[in-house]
Amino acid sequence: MTFTDLDAWKEARNLVKIVYTHTKLFPKEEVYGLQSQIRRSAISVPSNIAEGCGRNHPKDIMRFYYIARGSAYELETQLYLSLDLNFINEEDLKMMLEKLRKIRILLAGLINYQNNQLNK
Repeated sequence: MTFTDLDAWKEARNLVKIVYTHTKLFPKEEVYGLQSQIRRSAISVPSNIAEGCGRNHPKDIMRFYYIARGSAYELETQLYLSLDLNFINEEDLKMMLEKLRKIRILLAGLINYQNNQLNK
């Protein structure tokens, strides 16, 4: 099994596409501000899942899964800020937050699995 088989990675990859679509509409002055930060946070989630899978020890793997989870929370905050600044609407926010919730649940499962591997 490889990282491309993981539902968490698949969902996170899909969220990147959604984030890019929605941030295209941001004001031009945000290209190097919130738009860029949101995109980096979104990309960080599947990237860290993949990097974790490339590690050989459960502790290393878990560390990257925790980083991915942290990036998901960072992205959530940035999406709320985008709503506050009227860059996205409430419906789009809710849809992206639901995707993030699902990704965090899947990451929790991966983290629990690695924890169990450590405790064997």
